[in-house]
Amino acid sequence: MYVTEYFRRFIFRCYRNRVIKKHELNYLFWECTLRCNLNCKHCGSDCLKTSDVEDMPLEDFVQVLDDIKQNNTSRHLTVCITGGEPLLRTDLEEAGKQIVKRGFNWGIVTNALAFTPERFASLLKSGMTSISFSLDGLKEQHTALRKNPCSFERTVNAIKTVVKFQKDNPGYFAFDVITCVHKNNLEELPALRNFLIELGVERWRIFSIFPSGRAAENNLALSGREYVRLMEFIKETRKYKDKKGNGIRLNYACEGFLGKYELKVRDYYFFCRGGINVGSVMCDGNVSACLSVRGKDFIQGNIYHRPFMQIWNEEYKNLRNRNWAKKGRCALCKEWKNCLGNGLHLYNSMSEEPAHCNLQMLAEIT
Repeated sequence: MYVTEYFRRFIFRCYRNRVIKKHELNYLFWECTLRCNLNCKHCGSDCLKTSDVEDMPLEDFVQVLDDIKQNNTSRHLTVCITGGEPLLRTDLEEAGKQIVKRGFNWGIVTNALAFTPERFASLLKSGMTSISFSLDGLKEQHTALRKNPCSFERTVNAIKTVVKFQKDNPGYFAFDVITCVHKNNLEELPALRNFLIELGVERWRIFSIFPSGRAAENNLALSGREYVRLMEFIKETRKYKDKKGNGIRLNYACEGFLGKYELKVRDYYFFCRGGINVGSVMCDGNVSACLSVRGKDFIQGNIYHRPFMQIWNEEYKNLRNRNWAKKGRCALCKEWKNCLGNGLHLYNSMSEEPAHCNLQMLAEIT
């Protein structure tokens, strides 16, 4: 068993090295606004109802799309529109049409507060092929985190709308529910799992809250013991069937190397693809990896100064070669070759160590 796992990881590292060397862009986040209709306790970007940063004009992002269309080696690009809250933009449908016109797929991540069946139909008509909703517990816990008494009901109604559409249009549309786990909602995960299965949700993603933005101020991060319980819950759920024989496909997000839990809590080995296959355009034009990577050391340029693909091809060196992270506890870790210093979202700068180590949290208990 050990030999088999050793060779699996060796083969994966070879694959990872080839992907890093090629660094084809195939997933792009667009932070279309920093405005948000919620004020969540765990927000990593501190979005508010009003923002000092104006929404990026659609025509500016269309220039990015044209640049990618002309200069990207990969023709299989998905654009994920996020924020802030993307549904606050009235030109979201036009943005979708422009993305489809250039041969790319697109979807959104939304808190669902502004979601309606009518808006959903309009987005579908504009070519949207995926949507993700955030549901962070049953009513009490979700409301406590999202700080809006209507949020839970709106999200559940949105889920019901999309589930029905999926049943009527099988194989056409990608949909999942995202849950941010913290010390206050950990206990009710089994009940939330059963609730989602009853709603007909087929795919579920779980993130553990990391100490960034408001989350750092609200003491929401899991302890080592709680983190192990989360891993065990995910393992169990991936095999779970309710009394009717129904289950749900659950994956833990790409948040760090997990040692013995690799492939047991998600379908793939840990691989932080930020700056390798994943890029982002922030609301102010800054270019980075995924939108959780906001430290100044990881901003690669700005679309108002240089074309996006020029930045993608000529910069990103500190995201593709992460030897700078091999310091402190990482320098002594025998799993460095598998981890490469954890996910970039856990760094504020290149001079610091990651905010926490997933493997160390597990090792403290197991």
